[in-house]
Amino acid sequence: MLTSPWVVALSAIFVWWFSTGILLWRVRHADNRGPESHLTSVIIGLPMLFAGAWGYVHTLQDATVQGVYVAFLSSLAVWGWIELAFLSGVITGPNTDPCPTHAGPLERFLRAVGTVLWHEIVLVTVLVAMAMHAGDAPNRFGLWTFLILFVARVSAKLNLYLGVPYINVEFLPSTLSHLSSYFRRTRMNHFFPLSVTLLTFATGCWVERAISSGGSSHREVGFWLLAALTALAVLEHWFMVVNLQDRKLWKWMMPERRPPGARAFRPVSAPLPEPVRRAETKLLKEEAKGALVKSR
Repeated sequence: MLTSPWVVALSAIFVWWFSTGILLWRVRHADNRGPESHLTSVIIGLPMLFAGAWGYVHTLQDATVQGVYVAFLSSLAVWGWIELAFLSGVITGPNTDPCPTHAGPLERFLRAVGTVLWHEIVLVTVLVAMAMHAGDAPNRFGLWTFLILFVARVSAKLNLYLGVPYINVEFLPSTLSHLSSYFRRTRMNHFFPLSVTLLTFATGCWVERAISSGGSSHREVGFWLLAALTALAVLEHWFMVVNLQDRKLWKWMMPERRPPGARAFRPVSAPLPEPVRRAETKLLKEEAKGALVKSR
C-alpha cells in the first residue's frame, strides 16, 4: 500500500500542508509573546534538526521503501528547522532595514540579498555537506528532497523580488516585516514563465523515472515523492499569479495576531507614588474614624 502512487502523493501533500501549518503556527504564537520567544522556538526545535540529520545519515545505505520515507522526512526536518530559524529572525541576514524608496536597481538588489544572506549561506552549506556525505549511496532521495526545496525557494524569492501580482504577507512575522518592502507587485516578470517551465519539466522527469523504475519499489516511491514535492512547488509559484487564496489553507489554525506592544505577560501592579499613598492612607483613616463616631 505504501508503494501506491496515490498513497505516496497524498502522503507528500499532507506532510507539506501539516508541516507548513505547524511552522507558521509556532512562529505566530512566538510573535504574539515577544521577541525572546522566537529564540526559544529555535532552541526548542533543535531536536528536530538533530533527528533530521541522524535520519539522513542512517538512511543513505537503506535501499528500502521505509528508508526512502525516512530520508524524505529527515530532509524536511532539517529544512523545517532552518526555515524556523529564518522566520524567527535568528538566521536572516545583515540587513534588517526596509528598502529606501529612492534606492536604485543595484542598491535594491544588494539590500535584498543582505536581508537573507546568512540564511542562504546556511542552506548552501547544508546542501553541500549532504552531497559530500551522500557520495554514491544507494538512497540519495533525502539529498534530492533538500535540493528541490532549495531550488524552489530561490526561484520563489527571485519572483517575489522581480514582481508578481499576488503576494501573501499575512503570515510574515514582525521579525521579518522589512522583507515586504523588497517585494514588488506587477502583472508578470520575465523570469516567472522560465521558472514554472523548468519546475514542471522536473516534475515530468521524476514521473518518468518513477514509471520506468523497473520494479524497484524503493526507487518508485522515491521518485513519486520527488514528483509530488516538485508539483507542489509549481503550485506555490502559481499562487503568486493566480488569486487562489492559498492563505485559507492555514489561516484557520493561526492564532489572532496581537497588536504591536501587546505582550503575553502577567500584569504587575506598580507601587503608588509616596504622596498619593499617604493621601490615600489618610483618607482611609478619616473614613474609619467617621464610621466609628456614627456607630456610637
